[in-house]
Amino acid sequence: MTAILQELKERGKTGLYIGGDWFSGNGELPVVDPATEEVLIDVGLAEASHAADAVDAAADALGPWSETPPRDRAEILRRTFEAMRAREEDLAELIVLENGKAFPDALGEVRYAAEFFRWFSEETSRIGGEVRLAPAGDKRIMTVRQPVGVSVLITPWNFPAAMATRKIGPALAAGCTVILKPASDTPLTTLAVVHLMEEAGLPPGVVNVVVAKGSSGVIEQMLHDSRVRKISITGSTELGQTLLRVAADQVLNVSMELGGNAPFIVFDDADLDAALEGAMVAKMRNAGEACTAANRFLVHSAVAREFTSMLAGAMGAMKLGPGIDRTNQVGPMINERSRDDIAQLVQSAVDSGASVAVGASIPDRKGYFYQPTVLSDVSPDADILDQEIFGPVAPIVTFDTDDEAIAMANDTVHGLISYLYTRDLSRGLRTAEAIESGMVGLNRGLVSDPAAPFGGVKQSGIGREGSHEGIEEFLETKYIATSW
Repeated sequence: MTAILQELKERGKTGLYIGGDWFSGNGELPVVDPATEEVLIDVGLAEASHAADAVDAAADALGPWSETPPRDRAEILRRTFEAMRAREEDLAELIVLENGKAFPDALGEVRYAAEFFRWFSEETSRIGGEVRLAPAGDKRIMTVRQPVGVSVLITPWNFPAAMATRKIGPALAAGCTVILKPASDTPLTTLAVVHLMEEAGLPPGVVNVVVAKGSSGVIEQMLHDSRVRKISITGSTELGQTLLRVAADQVLNVSMELGGNAPFIVFDDADLDAALEGAMVAKMRNAGEACTAANRFLVHSAVAREFTSMLAGAMGAMKLGPGIDRTNQVGPMINERSRDDIAQLVQSAVDSGASVAVGASIPDRKGYFYQPTVLSDVSPDADILDQEIFGPVAPIVTFDTDDEAIAMANDTVHGLISYLYTRDLSRGLRTAEAIESGMVGLNRGLVSDPAAPFGGVKQSGIGREGSHEGIEEFLETKYIATSW
């Protein structure tokens, strides 16, 4: 048990956080270490009455918080950033225990997550407006930016720290109050971050946390409360579609970062060493359990054999094991169901004619592990190319022309991120513009940055997180007509 988890346990902070108080909740949720399949701790669960209490607390805190000077709001975010960096290894070990990712990935996540608090602490004082003369000259057009209001934030299990801070940071900077529902697989990291925010001076009711199972009705309870005006979710496209229907009843302001099906294009003129380096980041960060993970490798037929051999060698050499051993590079999948779904996708591809270059099996050991896998000779119409794999599996498909690669890349309902490698800058930029995705990594396997807009098109989402756009998602424009 890490120091910060022991701290939460000793202080009774392993349940719900509502109105500045910690509650045990009704019922207990076992949090399982996916590397050992053992229960780490039981966390208190929320029910409908707790959801109502959380909305009450957020609504009561909204007025005072929105009227708090921007610099004061910024200082709380800044102090939390500093606290997260001071305890980064402890937080990383906590992520390893409940999520399973390798320690270097967990440490990278903590640092990335903390940066959202620093970035949005700086954006807090930059909320603007304007005054201009109407074209007719009869009045002034004045606009002010105001917080949208009480916001419900829903975060996934794969980045339990970063997905929370990427939403909490801009919401609080804008002057909103929030109710956060973390994934039931990984609630501990969220509780730890809120614990640090509390120590940094967070006022009661500004951030509230309810831990609940998806079937509990807690989310629906909150979204049908007229005081809730915003929902921001990171999750699967299917979950987003469901909550969009619920949000329609109250015509809520909606931000959604949903699923991906990222193509990774390697052109015939690509620097293959650079492409391999980028592929290992884009595919194997977090063991492939990321919406930004390269999902389909589209490789020019002239370099396909060489690149496949290089990728198989690199992925096959990765050390598999529990992330608590800091020498391990690939941790387990989040749970047994996820691991088995990956195995089934791979087997289906092999049954359809794909060749196994490396991996493609479940190791004989405790934990929800799956071997890093490279598949070649994958049919362009294989099922594995239509689904978000969310695991350490790289299916490779070949192409012969630029137009063919672009068509294959766009042949999906998703459009979150794409990657492409070429030495020809004009070719790269032309392809980047033609691909239907909200983000493109041009000769880069990692694009995420708190100062950059994160989000997708098509069924990959609505809105953007991070950058200047991130705070805009939690602000409304008010127009005041006046004359003087």
